[in-house]
Amino acid sequence: MKLLNTYDDRSEAEDAAEKLVGDKRLASERDATVTIYNLFGIPSWGNFHRLKMYNLGELKSLLECRATWAPRDHARHAEIIETLQIVAKNFEIDIPNHWA
Repeated sequence: MKLLNTYDDRSEAEDAAEKLVGDKRLASERDATVTIYNLFGIPSWGNFHRLKMYNLGELKSLLECRATWAPRDHARHAEIIETLQIVAKNFEIDIPNHWA
């Protein structure tokens, strides 16, 4: 398990934890008067999509209409893939070939 996200609100963190598939753990951390909630889980594209992270929903929409992309769609796709390459490296996961 790895740290997937951090939340300021307990209920938001608990809702996010419920969306994850696989092992998960929610840990709170307090500094002075501020409490943050760290969500640990299995780093997978499915879990990131369930958490609405890294523009995966937008990527899915883009890929569904790939045949009719305008230049701005190509540019946005490139931006999302660039971000996902960093995420993939950090979490040691592969980007599916059909996303490229």
